[in-house]
Amino acid sequence: MYYFVPKQAERPIYSYRLSIIHFWALIFLYIWAGPHHLHYTALPDWAQTLGMVFSIMLWMPSWGGMINGLMTLNGAWDKVRTDPIMRMFVLSLAFYGMSTFEGPMMSIKSVNSLSHYTDWTIGHVHSGALGWNGMITFAAIYFLVPRLWKRERLYSIRMVNWHFWLATLGIVFYAASMWVAGITQGLMWREYGADGYLVNSFADTVAALHWDYLARAFGGLLYLTGAVLLVINVWRTILGHQRQEAPMSTAAYNEEADRPVAPVPAE
Repeated sequence: MYYFVPKQAERPIYSYRLSIIHFWALIFLYIWAGPHHLHYTALPDWAQTLGMVFSIMLWMPSWGGMINGLMTLNGAWDKVRTDPIMRMFVLSLAFYGMSTFEGPMMSIKSVNSLSHYTDWTIGHVHSGALGWNGMITFAAIYFLVPRLWKRERLYSIRMVNWHFWLATLGIVFYAASMWVAGITQGLMWREYGADGYLVNSFADTVAALHWDYLARAFGGLLYLTGAVLLVINVWRTILGHQRQEAPMSTAAYNEEADRPVAPVPAE
């Protein structure tokens, strides 16, 4: 992120100091956050609490990194409208921020009592894996391929735009369906009858998630379709082909609308 976002935006990173704080805070805090995966297990209670506390502390440096990346676009916000590669980088940062908020929230024991062992955890992981890691990887590939093979541009910028929207919709269907499925599971698993026995069997919970799993499969198919477009686009770029297509936007550049949201800090 600290290399590709400034390069694509053609702007310096918003704050080098913040990037250093972000890096060392992650190094120090992350090694203590692991026990949040082991709430309500045989792990000693003090270790679980330690993992919860450090996970909550991680929210601050993580969002510091996200804000640093987004604020790098000061004076270059117009690129989000006209450049689908830049749009991918911005979306990946947005998913990074969302995932690094959701993770600390899920590490809180009262929340984890509902989410633990459910598909909510899968939705959380995949919003980060597909949204943050996946989108920034796709954007980095689109950035690198023309430069590595000395091509003027990608085969098709509009295919990148299609990839962006397919991947975005795919992530939304995939992650949101797992969030709903996870909360449904958690609520069904903790439902007791008057006699103190569980009301729902395991088969009941699986049957209740039928439509959620179909939505997840649909989202995965959309995401995969976008990845296929990437492969075609990259391959045609390597071969030296260029698709003749209209520009992404015909609107004139408006400098006033693209003014910095905040002054760049002096460092």
